[in-house]
Amino acid sequence: MRRRLVGLLGCVALLVAVGACSRSKEGTKQAEGTDAGSGAQAQAAQTAQVKLALNWVPEPEFGGFYAARETGAFKRHGMEVNILGGGAGVPVMQMVASGQVEFGIVAADDVLTARVRGVDVIPLFAVYQTSPHGIMVHASRGAKGIKDVLASGTIALEPGLPYAAYLKKKYGFDKVKVVPYDGGVARFVADKEFAQQCFITSEPIAARKQGADPTVFLVADEGFNPYQAVVITRRELWKEQPERVKSFVAAVREGWSSYLENPEPANAVMAKLNTTMDAETFAAAAQAQKPLIETEETRARGLGTMSRERWETLGRQLVELGLIEKAPPVDEFLLAEFTAPASKASP
Repeated sequence: MRRRLVGLLGCVALLVAVGACSRSKEGTKQAEGTDAGSGAQAQAAQTAQVKLALNWVPEPEFGGFYAARETGAFKRHGMEVNILGGGAGVPVMQMVASGQVEFGIVAADDVLTARVRGVDVIPLFAVYQTSPHGIMVHASRGAKGIKDVLASGTIALEPGLPYAAYLKKKYGFDKVKVVPYDGGVARFVADKEFAQQCFITSEPIAARKQGADPTVFLVADEGFNPYQAVVITRRELWKEQPERVKSFVAAVREGWSSYLENPEPANAVMAKLNTTMDAETFAAAAQAQKPLIETEETRARGLGTMSRERWETLGRQLVELGLIEKAPPVDEFLLAEFTAPASKASP
């Protein structure tokens, strides 16, 4: 794989004394200028140009990455990070695997399916400890859970989703009409018997703004809870520059800590890049996702923590659903540097 240039060349600024000054003062000023210039040059030489590819457009689910850039966390860790907004069909996995970008954001199930195909990527940091994927239904239906939602009416689901396959296996779709998910909420708002997949920070908020009263049930509560918004890199980069990879993760953790405390600055930056979402929605989404990111375990072990048990569980589930033939051994891709101790990590 092609290695990327990561150094930046700096320019040395030479301070020249002006006016009637003694020779000794001129010498002092020139020495100070040379030292300052050398320091700037050294700092620039140590600063790496890094690319991070998102798998969707700038929204609160990526707030911590923008916060890491805006608060200077990336710079403090020796990096200038170019965050590349994504969207439907953006091949983040291929971009990371081929070295087009150093880091990318994908779902945990994407990591396992990629590894089955021989793509040697490794997970570093998991933003969502609880998956934000859910099913939303009108409160007027009185559903107590997803089982009730699937007992009647119509539900919109994107074909091929692992969690849709999980729900179908667990409850069956024989009592509900399944239609393709169209990415919006118009039909949901208009039809009280209509349910649909959702991302807790997106569709429910949009539906409420249009006058609907959705109840949301998380798929995670049904037993399928893969990590979401997982930071990955290729193993080659880890082997060549382990300290840089660890520094990137440290900066990301700082960024997410800052964003959870105060999302407004990063939201303002993302709002300029994603004009389809207003400030009110950015704020609501940031609030809705907070308990899915900051959990009891992350408070004990740090934001983004991952456990061996969670990855093993996901591997077994994907095999049971027929999505992969055999789960890749966890030890082949999960590094101790980015994993909670097995004896204390929760499944």
